[in-house]
Amino acid sequence: KDIPETVTEATGAASAVSSQLASARNTLVRPKVYPPFRDVSGEEPRIGVFICNCGINIGGVVKVPSVVEYALTLPNVVYADENLFTCSQDTQQKIRTAIDEHKLNRVIVASCTPRTHEPLFQETLAEAGLNPYLFTMANIRDQCSWVHMQEPVEATAKAEELVRMAVANSRLLRPLQTSSQAIVQKALVIGGGLAGMTAALAIADQGFETFLVERSDRLGGNLFHLRYNEFGDDIGTYRCKLEERLRAHPKVKVFTGAELTAVTGYVGNYRTTVRKSDLSDKSDTVLEHGVIVVATGAEEYRPTEFLYGKDERVKTQTELEAMLDENPDKAKELKHVVMVQCVGSREDEHPWCSRVCCTEAVKNAIRVKQQNPKTNVYILYRDMRTYGFKEALYRDAREAGVMFVRFEPETKPEVTNAEGKLHVSVYDPVLQRRLGINADLLVLSAGVVPPKSNHELAQLLKVPLNEDGFFLEAHMKLRPVDFTTRGVFMAGMAHSPRRIPETVAQAYAAAARACSIISHKELSTEAVVAEVNPRWCQGCGMCEEICQYEAVRLNPETGKSEVTAVLCQGCGACAAACPSEAIKLKGFEAKNIISMVDAAL
Repeated sequence: KDIPETVTEATGAASAVSSQLASARNTLVRPKVYPPFRDVSGEEPRIGVFICNCGINIGGVVKVPSVVEYALTLPNVVYADENLFTCSQDTQQKIRTAIDEHKLNRVIVASCTPRTHEPLFQETLAEAGLNPYLFTMANIRDQCSWVHMQEPVEATAKAEELVRMAVANSRLLRPLQTSSQAIVQKALVIGGGLAGMTAALAIADQGFETFLVERSDRLGGNLFHLRYNEFGDDIGTYRCKLEERLRAHPKVKVFTGAELTAVTGYVGNYRTTVRKSDLSDKSDTVLEHGVIVVATGAEEYRPTEFLYGKDERVKTQTELEAMLDENPDKAKELKHVVMVQCVGSREDEHPWCSRVCCTEAVKNAIRVKQQNPKTNVYILYRDMRTYGFKEALYRDAREAGVMFVRFEPETKPEVTNAEGKLHVSVYDPVLQRRLGINADLLVLSAGVVPPKSNHELAQLLKVPLNEDGFFLEAHMKLRPVDFTTRGVFMAGMAHSPRRIPETVAQAYAAAARACSIISHKELSTEAVVAEVNPRWCQGCGMCEEICQYEAVRLNPETGKSEVTAVLCQGCGACAAACPSEAIKLKGFEAKNIISMVDAAL
């Protein structure tokens, strides 16, 4: 539950989470067993409609009793009822009872968004012995009570229209079936930094063989640039212990100095080609695995401003940290140290906040004052953001005598080297005057940027990047470590800048998601997938061109398109693009959509 705040706590939490995952493996990921689904193919539709009041969330605007009365007048509706909270456990039991008592073979829930609650209601149908795809959901919260909260009469009328459309669709629903696909119970982790090593160990601890591929010739990633955290813990020791445990693990195979050259297959059955970058050994290794975890990390921005690279007295925070750790006597000789924040962050080229810079600056400023209390340390900042629970660290720096000077983006500090003196000039908006400091050392808080190799990897894995170049998750709340591509997950700074405890937590989350797939011997495909009618298919290839998941392929022998069900995500793009209407999306066929349009009109 609690995100560890120190390296020591992170290590302990890692062991705790690993043991928890291991003990829960046989229960958390065990597929539920449902009773045999009732055959409703020859039955007339008997529809049950459940209208959610949701407290005042819906009922405060929409007149729910009126919607219930209206639903009972619609064709094939044999039961309708109002519920306070339809997603509650009590109402789930109520739905199961109603299905049995009224012999319902179609169910409609009018409540909130299906994106969050549809799986819950489908599971309820399955427990009651109904095919879960005989379910329709009408969103009368987002589309009625929320957007028309000042118009209750109109919102109620719209809710009735949405229910009428749902009934029209429900009458044409047919049971959908899934199929099974064998799973390769192995994992591939891309990146050997903190996130990659943590995720690989977590998966291997569950008993699954794990391949770890690192582009450089050593493991550790950005941990090599950090010497200590804000509490004084030795990060180097932590990194060494993590690497030792990883290399000694019998289920982990490490590839350093290697990169991916090809990735084929789909969730449960991937084939990845790994090539050693050693000039003397260009051999390829083909790995078979079921899931992928992307943990490629990020890089420190290399400044081009403030005389960095032109004057040896200008350093980054990581370079200062190394100096303070390796040569503390040199720090005692410093009289004036100036730190500049947001270098390479919150600019037009890199508009994001790198999150860790302020904490790093304050941490190193305190270390400088500890080694020589007489050293004047100035932090020039736009906004101090000691991210997380680091406000106390900022107060400690103030009490230690660190001076903070704010500047506006329009009046950035100016740095010159005149007659051998490193002069820093900054306008103080509080004093309303320009300050000048002759610095012995200028330290730049360089931001975090994504590696350029992300674009190449994203194309190999067919996963998206955001506008900043970091990997983009499927949904920040509902699927925070998943990609839209099934079976591929992310962890660490490959997603965005983050601190060590956050990286550890996200690595374990990605490992848990990966294990939820490879812990099974077989994988059930989605039921809502595209299907090709070969009699109508003209072999134009439009579907193959438009499918971003590579689920549709044109068979060169037959000249007809074919769908790999396990790859299909049910987006319907191919069905919409097919000029001959040879592809349909199960559960969302043209007749269903047209019936809803007719009901709306």
